[in-house]
Amino acid sequence: MKNKNPFFYTLDNKRYHTLNYFLKNKFHKKVYKVSLNAGLPCPNSKNGHGCIYCSNQSGDFAGKKTDDLITQFKEVQTKMSKKWSDAYYIAYFQAGTNTNAPLSVLKQNFETVLKIPDVVGLSIATRSDCFTKEIYDYLEKLNKRTFLTIELGLQSMHDETLRFINRGHTKENFENCVKELQKRNIFTVVHIINGLPHETKEMMIETAKYLNSLNINGLKIHMLHILKNTPLATYYQKHPFKILSKEEYIDIVCEQLTYLNPKIVIERITGDPTKEDLIAPTWLLKKFCVLNDIDKNLQKKDLYQGCKLTKSTQF
Repeated sequence: MKNKNPFFYTLDNKRYHTLNYFLKNKFHKKVYKVSLNAGLPCPNSKNGHGCIYCSNQSGDFAGKKTDDLITQFKEVQTKMSKKWSDAYYIAYFQAGTNTNAPLSVLKQNFETVLKIPDVVGLSIATRSDCFTKEIYDYLEKLNKRTFLTIELGLQSMHDETLRFINRGHTKENFENCVKELQKRNIFTVVHIINGLPHETKEMMIETAKYLNSLNINGLKIHMLHILKNTPLATYYQKHPFKILSKEEYIDIVCEQLTYLNPKIVIERITGDPTKEDLIAPTWLLKKFCVLNDIDKNLQKKDLYQGCKLTKSTQF
């Protein structure tokens, strides 16, 4: 006999809080994210390569940085309007580090797209070490005018891992940034990576528990993938390390979910690298198989987001 789904924050029988549910519940109609490239570089790359897994093509699915933001936006909007003529849009500054510029540049970028009809929000991908007080203050004002999301890469709570992957900031720096954003009631989404070299399952679970303790609003979970022409590819060739199998990844993700408050929006639960760039693991190329197997594993074990938390540890 199949268990009835005990999870509330879903429209499609998932056992975790889906972005689809969150956006439809908030805006009561279809909402698309439009990925943009404002051409702002990662500061971690200026004196070297940056994070060892990065191909320096952050935001591969964003628009062309040679096009202005309006042109980038309209190109996606034209395609989407053929399917959803009355949709809302969130302008997603995905590529690069989108607070890594003078405030005047940031204002120009964000204010430009906010003038586009049916844009109901901004999602800004950046790093915790790329903020100033004036940027925080501007974002606080912006948050009162639109639905604002700040996306921060953490990848792991363990400082030894952050040093190994050349992340360029510490857990303390990240935590301070989250607290500043929370003071201003800004919706904060965090990225983590499972399967980083030398991390155990227990370490990955600790990262999920740590983020839950910070009361973040959203989470994007990725599987480490080794891309061609990266320092990680060179390291892997010289020092082969264990890469998680699909079954191990699914097991870890499902366990992580059980320690996350049900109100945390799971905006991504696996990655989708391109076949041309990928060295390993090749099972990541079958994204929908991974998604389906996560659903099956949660149902088989009767697990769901937050099921191992007590009421006192939830929002």
